[in-house]
Amino acid sequence: MEHDRSAIDTNAMLPKILVVDDTVANLVAMRRLLAHSGAQILEARSGNEALALCLDHQFALILLDVNMPDMDGFEVAALLGEAEQLRETPIIFVTAAHADDLNRLKGYRSGAVDYIAKPINAMILQSKVRVFLELYAVRAELQQTMAELAERNQQLVREVAERELVEATVRHQASHDLLTGLPNRMLFRDRLHVAIQRAHRHHGHFALAFIDIDGFKGVNDEHGHLAGDALLQEIAARLATHLRGNDTVARLGGDEFALVLEDIENPQQALQLCQKLCAALGEPYTLRIDDAAVEVRISASIGIAPYVPDDRSDADERLIQAADRAMYAAKRSGKNRCVLSG
Repeated sequence: MEHDRSAIDTNAMLPKILVVDDTVANLVAMRRLLAHSGAQILEARSGNEALALCLDHQFALILLDVNMPDMDGFEVAALLGEAEQLRETPIIFVTAAHADDLNRLKGYRSGAVDYIAKPINAMILQSKVRVFLELYAVRAELQQTMAELAERNQQLVREVAERELVEATVRHQASHDLLTGLPNRMLFRDRLHVAIQRAHRHHGHFALAFIDIDGFKGVNDEHGHLAGDALLQEIAARLATHLRGNDTVARLGGDEFALVLEDIENPQQALQLCQKLCAALGEPYTLRIDDAAVEVRISASIGIAPYVPDDRSDADERLIQAADRAMYAAKRSGKNRCVLSG
C-alpha cells in the first residue's frame, strides 16, 4: 500500500499529456512511445471524453487525432479555445500524412500549435513532446515565481500599512493628551502659530482663550484621582461638543485648557462664545466610579485675548500672556466668568 501511495504521489507531481484518438491501437502505440517522456499519460477515445478530462485536469500538451466520429479534432480544439482556462493549452494535431495545406491552416485556426503526421515517427514525436514539456515547466516555474512575488508584494503592503499605522499612532500620541485625546501643549502651539500666520496673511481675526477649572481639586480630593480623570474626560468632551468645527481645544496640563477660536469678527463674539462654554461647563456631571454614580459640579474661569495683527516675531507669546492674565483676572474677580484682555 505504501508503494502504491508513493506511485500515486509521484504521478500527481508529473506534467500531464492527453492523447485523444478513437482507435485503441493508436492509443496503445502512443502510450508506448511516450512511456519515458517524464509525463503522466491520460487517454480519451472521443471529443466529449477529452473535453470532460480537460475540465478536471491541467495538461501540458494535448495530442489530438483529427479524424474522429461525432466530433472531429477541429471541433474539439475550437471548443477548448473558447474556455479561458484551457485556451493556453498547446494542441498538436495527429493526422494522416496526406493532409493538405488547407487542413493544416484550418487546424492552426482552430488552435493547433503543430502537426504530426501518421504513421508517427517516434523520434519526431518524442522531440516535439520534450520541447512542449520544457516550455510547460518553464511556464509553471514562472507562474510560481509570479505567485510568490504577488504574495511578497501583499506582505510588503501589509507591513507598510502596519508601519504607517504605528507611525501615525506614535505621532498622534506625541501631539495629543493621552487622557482626553485632545491636542496637547505642543500641538496647541503649532495650531496657534498657524492661526497667526493665516490671520496675518488674510487680514483675518481670531481669539485665544485660556480655561482654568474652578473646583477641580475639591473633586479630586473628595472622590479620588479616578473621579478627577473621569471629570477631565467629560470636560474635554463637553468643550469639543460646544465648539465649532474649525476651532481648536487643547489640554495644556492639569485642569487647564486652551481654545483657538477661528474667524472671530470682534472681541464681543469671542466673549459670547466663551460665556456659552462657561455655562455648559457649569452643568452637573455624572461620573461612573467603581460602578457607582457620582454627581459633581465645577465652574470655569476663562480669559480671552483677541488677536491683533502684528509683525513682531513674538506675537504668539504676547497673545498667550494676554490670555493668561485675563484668566487670572477672572479667578480673582470671583471665578465662573469670562474676562476679555485689556
